[in-house]
Amino acid sequence: MAGTDDEAVAAADDALYVLTAVLLTPAQFPSVLGDDYPEACAALGLAPHADGYGLVLGQDGYGARWTVVIDDVSLVAVAIASWDCGMEYELSPDEREVVAALPGWPLAVAVSAPGVPAPHDPDPDVADRPALSPPDTSSWGPAQRRLGADEIALQWAAWREQINDEEFAKPDGEGKSDGQEKAEESSAESEPGVPQSGHRGVRRVLAEARAYVDSPPPLGRVRSSFAPGDARTLRADGPGWSIVARTDDIAFVLLDDKPGEVLPVGRGRELPGLLEALDKLAVRPI
Repeated sequence: MAGTDDEAVAAADDALYVLTAVLLTPAQFPSVLGDDYPEACAALGLAPHADGYGLVLGQDGYGARWTVVIDDVSLVAVAIASWDCGMEYELSPDEREVVAALPGWPLAVAVSAPGVPAPHDPDPDVADRPALSPPDTSSWGPAQRRLGADEIALQWAAWREQINDEEFAKPDGEGKSDGQEKAEESSAESEPGVPQSGHRGVRRVLAEARAYVDSPPPLGRVRSSFAPGDARTLRADGPGWSIVARTDDIAFVLLDDKPGEVLPVGRGRELPGLLEALDKLAVRPI
């Protein structure tokens, strides 16, 4: 039996106009939300289930922002892959797959649904929790540092071609006097982008990353993804730092306490072994 006009209007208002979707899994999650998978889940109030989630971001018929969390990760993965290839794909999760409907968006979305009011947070009366909002990236901090690492991973070739391997210091101050090492640290701290594997902050980061091998970190702190040839793109994060590396090449380090700086680390004697060990414990996309 056909519904009434009022029922049709109500259904239209409750419908979600999908704008985009992202994966929230141990191997692929919006790193702006946290250094690891459990931290990213906590930002949305979700339990860090091993299988992960799909996040569907859209607007309702009133224009309000909603994030629908579903447990069908493969459905969202197919939709994202189709969109990336320029293909149309209607992402319409079944109600049985919905884990939660969260007010707001945890990420910035540059588009909006046509024919509905401009994006805005839902009325507090219809939401059972404060609305999600994207992390503040207007100033340097953990979120901006992680976004910077994302950009290096995506644009590896452009960043790599800026580095002359002959400029790298010998790893860990090998063959240098204490005075030489201190002078180089001072130079690295005053000149953004100078390649210095002997930089005090870089040495600390490498030591903390090395500790992951003996004491595995929270899920998602170390991730491995595709790279050309037989290499892998390796991403590791920790308190105040991010590493982006190719297993057959160098690494880049970003630090919370070095705003906007990218510190390259040469292969040396220790980096290849460290990257190989980290890759073995890293989570990988299915």
